Amino acid sequence: MPPRPKPPPPTHFLCIPLVTPTSRPQLAASLSAFKEEVTLPPPQGFSLPETAIRPLGTLHLTLGIFSFPPPPSPLVNGDRSGASIPPSEGRLEKAKSVLAGLNLREMWSSVKKEGEPDQPRVTLKGLESMHPLPKTAVLYALPTDENFTGSLQRFCESVRERLLQVGEEGEKLMVEDGRPLLLHATIVNTVYVKGRDKQRHRGRHGKERMVVEKAGDIIERYEDQIWMRDVRVERVAICKMGAKKVLDGEGGETGEEEYEVVGEVGF
Repeated sequence: MPPRPKPPPPTHFLCIPLVTPTSRPQLAASLSAFKEEVTLPPPQGFSLPETAIRPLGTLHLTLGIFSFPPPPSPLVNGDRSGASIPPSEGRLEKAKSVLAGLNLREMWSSVKKEGEPDQPRVTLKGLESMHPLPKTAVLYALPTDENFTGSLQRFCESVRERLLQVGEEGEKLMVEDGRPLLLHATIVNTVYVKGRDKQRHRGRHGKERMVVEKAGDIIERYEDQIWMRDVRVERVAICKMGAKKVLDGEGGETGEEEYEVVGEVGF
């Protein structure tokens, strides 16, 4: 049997950014307390590396993944000024155009229950594991609407479906993996831990990754943790993969990170 073709490299993602003027103080306080506790040695903490906790500015709900790798452009007279737009770049512009044309308020109205507010509201609670506990590298918080109506999930699926439409060349704009949409906000991800070699696990494709030690105990301790409560969704965005460090006015690092937004639509 021939080997499966490699999946296209992810370059962008569709998401609901979770950092808003309302959520920022809530998330800053809860993440700071969490980081302070879990990085302590046992029995107070779990000796989790600080770099495993995701920075405040990166928190989001992923709705889908795009692959728009830039192919090499042909040279025209020694430069690329006369080259045609690469197909992947055109597909990115198409995705941005589709997103910009969405009426989020109308889409929310079509899925919300009677008596719910005029915009989705999100509460983040607890921790769950992305993989079986002995092998997990990711812990995430579950988002929910405060009254557990399921409207948030239906809204996100509706937005995702609009971006799954077929592009002009017969291609899907978004990568499809056949799995249902799992809304989650990543709190811990050990892929960002450098220079640490204990408790590693060989995952898919033979690659090694650091696992979260005592993940079950961490989940149990923080099962009732409220990271943010009843925060209004403000926008949906397309972001570039790879969070960038946030610099201050003098070019120095602030310790924060965030994803570059290339397109968005608000309520």
